[in-house]
Amino acid sequence: MKLTPNDFFNAFILIVDDQKANVMLLEQLLSEAGYTNVHATMNPQDVCVLHRQYNFDLILLDLQMPEMDGFQVMECLKTNTGDDYLPVIVLTAQPGHKLRALQAGAKDFISKPFDLVEVKTRIHNMLEVRLLYKKLESYNQLLEATVLERTAQLCESEARFRSLTELASDWYWEQDEHENFTKVSGPVLEMLGIRVTPLMGDETTSEPVDDSGWNPAEREWLQATIAARQPFLDFAFSRTLSDGSKRHYRVSGEPMFDQACRFTGYRGIGIECQALPSLKVNHDPLT
Repeated sequence: MKLTPNDFFNAFILIVDDQKANVMLLEQLLSEAGYTNVHATMNPQDVCVLHRQYNFDLILLDLQMPEMDGFQVMECLKTNTGDDYLPVIVLTAQPGHKLRALQAGAKDFISKPFDLVEVKTRIHNMLEVRLLYKKLESYNQLLEATVLERTAQLCESEARFRSLTELASDWYWEQDEHENFTKVSGPVLEMLGIRVTPLMGDETTSEPVDDSGWNPAEREWLQATIAARQPFLDFAFSRTLSDGSKRHYRVSGEPMFDQACRFTGYRGIGIECQALPSLKVNHDPLT
């Protein structure tokens, strides 16, 4: 993250001092250094209004002023802006005020009478910190907006994918990390005899569900594959019903992970199909 000379020269600077000679000296110094957006006021009561208007990158603030001193101005600035960074360099001839000013929120100080080289150096250094802070804040806002936009795109893509898979299959399913069904679409109960209790709101149903007739080897392989968090494509399995008839299915699934790469479960699709040729079941999901 780099700053250009124009970033410095276009920065908004406010001079606050009740002594006209000090204001003129600082205005001339900054103008000769190339700064183009320099403002000044001899009335400290105008500072908060001006800062709301221009959002200054740097305020050169005299501490000893009548009616409203620099400490009171800083307190006003803290409640005047949503920016949590107070871009203030205090101007003081009192060494004892320096620590108090820093504790009040000032970022640096310039001693009176002015050493012109010191003044230019402290202003440049302060602006560098301030402008980098603003660039970082702007970058974070852009990053946040980009993340939100990308998240919306992913959600839209996810919805489109789910819609297409539902159209291309008899049922769509999701399981959590504990292999509990969390979402289904399609006649899963009618086809497989699987009741997704949490989704149906029927935790105390008295109707028994016939869960017999599955091929043990096929079912063991499928459960082992899911336990190993492996994807599978067109896995063929079957079930013999109580009347002796046989039903055949194909199912595909993939593991799901969140942004922290934590396993969150499985999702997939399934179809009922015609009788399939005999297939050898691989009992090792990792080979």
